[in-house]
Amino acid sequence: MVEHAAGIRLDKWLWQARFFKSRSLAASAVSSGARVNGARVTKPSALVRPGDELTFKQNRRIRYVKVLACGERRGPAAEAALLYEDKTPPVE
Repeated sequence: MVEHAAGIRLDKWLWQARFFKSRSLAASAVSSGARVNGARVTKPSALVRPGDELTFKQNRRIRYVKVLACGERRGPAAEAALLYEDKTPPVE
């Protein structure tokens, strides 16, 4: 994992962590009202860093994740899972 002192773009991180199939889908999710540490962001260029907590809509579900690392590339799912801690409650 790469350490980004200034952080990484939110849309790029969501794409690298495999929440969305493309950066444009990730950017649309951010534009529709994502939250970083409780503050609403609408710009896909918002920076995230390890330790940040994200809330965003994925399909019809609200996701809650904690950023553990900034990725270097969009790798396989096992590698992407190391970038975050999923705090989303299970669907009943």
